[in-house]
Amino acid sequence: MPQRRCIKKVVQSHQKTGATKIPIYGSNSSNPPMTTYKLAAIFRNPTNNDEFLLVKQNPPPKYNDQEYDSFVDSDLWDLPSAKLSSLSPEADSSSQAVLKGEDACSHKLNLRNFDLHSALAEVLGQVGFGSVSDVEWEFLKFVEEPNFGPGFTIDTVYVTGDLVPNVGTLKDHCQWSCKETCFSLLLQVKPDGDRVGPLVVNGPLKDSMQSETLKLPPTLHCQEYPPGVNIIPMGSRTAKPYHTTNLIVFAPGNNHIKYESKFVAQGDAMIVDPGCRSEFNKELAEIVSALPRKLIVFVTHHHRDHVDGLSTVQKSNPEACLLVHENTMGRIKKDDWSSGYTTVSGTEEICIGGERLRIIFAPGHTDGHLALLHVSTNSLIVGDHCVGQGSALLDINSGGNMSDYFQSTYKFMDLSPNALISLHGRINLWPKHMLCGYLKNRRNREDTILKAIEASSRTLFDIVAYTYADVDRNLWIHAGSNVRLHVDHLHHQNKLPKDFSVTKFQSTCTAHFFSKWIWAYFKSYINFHFRAAMFLGAVAASGVAMLYYIQNNHNSE
Repeated sequence: MPQRRCIKKVVQSHQKTGATKIPIYGSNSSNPPMTTYKLAAIFRNPTNNDEFLLVKQNPPPKYNDQEYDSFVDSDLWDLPSAKLSSLSPEADSSSQAVLKGEDACSHKLNLRNFDLHSALAEVLGQVGFGSVSDVEWEFLKFVEEPNFGPGFTIDTVYVTGDLVPNVGTLKDHCQWSCKETCFSLLLQVKPDGDRVGPLVVNGPLKDSMQSETLKLPPTLHCQEYPPGVNIIPMGSRTAKPYHTTNLIVFAPGNNHIKYESKFVAQGDAMIVDPGCRSEFNKELAEIVSALPRKLIVFVTHHHRDHVDGLSTVQKSNPEACLLVHENTMGRIKKDDWSSGYTTVSGTEEICIGGERLRIIFAPGHTDGHLALLHVSTNSLIVGDHCVGQGSALLDINSGGNMSDYFQSTYKFMDLSPNALISLHGRINLWPKHMLCGYLKNRRNREDTILKAIEASSRTLFDIVAYTYADVDRNLWIHAGSNVRLHVDHLHHQNKLPKDFSVTKFQSTCTAHFFSKWIWAYFKSYINFHFRAAMFLGAVAASGVAMLYYIQNNHNSE
């Protein structure tokens, strides 16, 4: 979770790409991610072939703070799984487990190059049944994860394992389940009820899912989780470390619904935040053209990496209707959307092919930011309020507000969502834990800002220099916006020292800050290059001395 107070080195302006994503941890490399692999096992009940084994998943570590640890996500159940590692060159391949039908995977992945035995032993250890040689293993399928970034993709090898009839008593963290029970938990969510993870959905449930399969261009990959919620990462003008924005598609396939007037909008399909770059317009047009004509387009906020594809959607389906907050619509260019639209405030509901979605006003990132709750699965689409990894800056130029952000975060936690779907990165399966991490991180930042003020920092530059001392100077512009919002939030909470003048502080937020920042950046640049030159000089001198020594020795001989 985003707890560490640091900002990595690569950031782009929110004016071009939407609000800057600050990676709190992990890689910020723009290189294409490599792939890691996971093995998931489906164990059938020897006495009831319709049942398979689920394992309770371990939640993330606690924060050791009662305020945050009191928010607890409900139990999550999924297939037993383990990391699938490559075999070392010295490994004895003859001792590897035999997997029936593994050749069916060879066009995607050569399983003989992986340590199947260790992965199978690990999943057996999770459930407490026998040894690898006691089970007859069979390859089922290989599932590729879409490239969410910024880290490695995780592709999954599914296997089935036939257990001996007398498997004994299950461990407390294991239970038998069936497709009907899993579908009920996924699609008829009860408050704080058990949850079912994505390995089950992509494994034993996939072939039984009733939602209509999306027609996608071969260059794109889709993840459907929860059932009916299709997530398609598409290249966008977002900020590093991300390179995609998730296009969300709802297409239940039920086009014969009798609509009711209580809904603000009704359609047969809906897409959320078409924000792809222009080179992906063809793929976006193919997706839209394959969807029903009665299409709703929902936009969470106006940043370019969330609306760049609007004009393509409009050309592909001129009858589509845009749903948007009034503050957001005022920032969308007519070149992007000139057709019909409906403004919403965050109290309305949408009906898509019989599926209910509730609009939630969630300001903070911008003053028109919206979220969307898929009612039947209780999954929450949070726009840029959260990102899959790290933290998103609030857009101070578009009404970004820290007090609003905190209130929206608590509003999300009150909903107790089963899953949190951000528009950048993977889905999060521990929503309350993630949201608490955001609160904790931002409060830690405010504590540091207060320490800076108590240490006599009174200008924006001085507070940024204290709070972000270990951060590259070229990121201090973005850090300055962050500090301004935090100071405003502290002021509204009456937490600022009495001798701190907000008016005088605000007077230092423009020319004074930029002039001081330019000088600090210049000094940092000069110092870096001076140190680099000194280092290169030392290396060169060492090289000359070495050559002189070798030459002297040679002459002596």
